[in-house]
Parts: sequence; structure tokens; C-alpha cells
Amino acid sequence: MTGFAEIWAYLADAPLLWLAATLAAYAAGETANRWAGRSPIVNPVLCAVAILGLALWVTGTPYSAYFEGAQFVHFMLGPATVCLAVPLFRNRALARRAILPILAALLAGSVTAMVSALAIARALGVDKTMLLSLAPKSATAPVAMGVAERLGGSPTLTAVLVIATGIAGAVMATPLLDAMGIRDWRARGFAVGVASHGIGTARAFEVHETAGAFAGLGMGLNALLTALLAPWIASMFL
Repeated sequence: MTGFAEIWAYLADAPLLWLAATLAAYAAGETANRWAGRSPIVNPVLCAVAILGLALWVTGTPYSAYFEGAQFVHFMLGPATVCLAVPLFRNRALARRAILPILAALLAGSVTAMVSALAIARALGVDKTMLLSLAPKSATAPVAMGVAERLGGSPTLTAVLVIATGIAGAVMATPLLDAMGIRDWRARGFAVGVASHGIGTARAFEVHETAGAFAGLGMGLNALLTALLAPWIASMFL
């Protein structure tokens, strides 16, 4: 045990340890997802979060130490989000033909995501900080955290809520849309992007390229609309 502790102390100081652990955890989640026949329940991100959370708990590693090593993954979120414009550009003709339904769905989805969450939280008696942190939870993480901080909420809590929202959407979207009989890939993708941002968008790309393109569009537009509407909608529940 003494030898293991010495080895771990050496590895913990290596800057690439937690980057490698993050990539390995996601690879394990992706493998599990393939073995499960791409079942939405076995979500790679959910599996990776569970594996990393267990690893941090077992080793007693604080999150700040983990993030210091794995922050390169966080940095790559920006370029990865920009890359979503490529499939959208390929499907630009489909987007132009559906501009009015897109705008209507955006307004309905964005407002419903905020109002429903705040109404339920208010009914359960949560405090002001939680309400303000909850309002932007369906927007992509960088935007949601910025909005929460501006409103007076907790960006850290918002980040957790954003991840939980994304995973829930990625897990439930496909069976729910199938049950509702929605077959249009544009509608399916856009709904997932508005409701569950980047994690849902990644799931949409696994299902169909057109769905992924419209999910990216929904994610971007919802981030913009959430930043504009969240302060006004949150004020109604305070």
C-alpha cells in the first residue's frame, strides 16, 4: 500500500493524468454504448461522468486539481461548437425552407424550458439563488453560466444543472420522439438542440446527420434567446 501511495503521489503531479483519465472514461462510455446497441440509456457522457466521479472520490482528488489537468478538453469545447456550422451549412437549404417553424419552435421551446423549471422550483419552495441558477439550464454551459452569474445565481450550480439537463435530454429524446410519431429529422434535431444543448446535439448526430445539424442550430439560437429572455422571465418568479 505504501508503494501504491508513492506511485499515485507521483502520477497526481503529472499534468496529463486527468486529461488521459477523461479521454479513457469517455472511451469506456462509448464502448459501453456500442455494446448496448447505441441505446440512449447507456449515454457515453453519463458513463464518463460516473467513472470520473468515482475515480475522484476514491483518490480523494479535489475538482480543482482534476480541472487543472483536464482543462484542455474544456478549451476544445469552443472549436467543437464552431465546427457544428459545417453540417448546418450543408443543410442550409432545408433550414431556409423551415425558417418560420424554426422561429416558432425556438420561442416555444426556450420559454417553456425556463418557465416550467422555474414554476416547479418555486412550487417546491427553493431559494432565490437556486431559482436564478436554474433559469438558463437549457442553454449551452458557457452561456448558461454567464447568464446565471449576471442574474446573481451560482455559475457552479448552473453548470451541474446544464450537464444534468443535457444527459436527460440525450437519454429521453429518441424514445420520446419515437413514441410521439415525429419522423422529420429537422424537427427531431431542433427540439433536442433547444432542450438539451451540446450533449443532446452529440446524440442527435449519432442518430442522423440532418438531425445533428438542426440540433446545432437549435442549441445556438436557444443560447441567444435564453440570454435575452432569462432576466425577464426569472424576475417574474422572484
